Amino acid sequence: MSPKRVEPGPGRESVWDYPRPPRVEPSARRVRVLFNGRVVADTSRALRVLETSHPPVYYVPADDVRVEFLRPSRHHTFCEFKGRASYVTLSVGDRTSRDAAWFYPRPAAGYESLRDHYAFYPSRVDACYVDDEPVEAQEGDFYGGWITRDVVGPFKGGPGTRGW
Repeated sequence: MSPKRVEPGPGRESVWDYPRPPRVEPSARRVRVLFNGRVVADTSRALRVLETSHPPVYYVPADDVRVEFLRPSRHHTFCEFKGRASYVTLSVGDRTSRDAAWFYPRPAAGYESLRDHYAFYPSRVDACYVDDEPVEAQEGDFYGGWITRDVVGPFKGGPGTRGW
């Protein structure tokens, strides 16, 4: 079944208007990630990756991440556009979230700006915010998009959307 694009309305974006291959753009919005009562990332210098059918993914500069809470993981994935992603496990106090974030140590051509930036799965931390709005996690356990009230779908990631 093919998805039916939701008309975005004023001040909103449809993920079906996002490009493929993905576009990377700067975002001045405040992006925060919280886990186990601590702010693990806080920036107004995020990069936003936009790809057809996906909610935006926010990449936080390493300088704005509490990297002391991150431990390398053995998990890796491959994006046909951005290259090989490495993952990190988040540990704060007595809580751990396995493979909570990823990064591109050597991004593919055209995506070099993602180097030294981390993307967090909203579903694997306690809360993510864009400005002061709580983020809803993209359905599924692969893509890691951040859903806010200014984006409309339908969004890839849930059951039956793999072929979109």
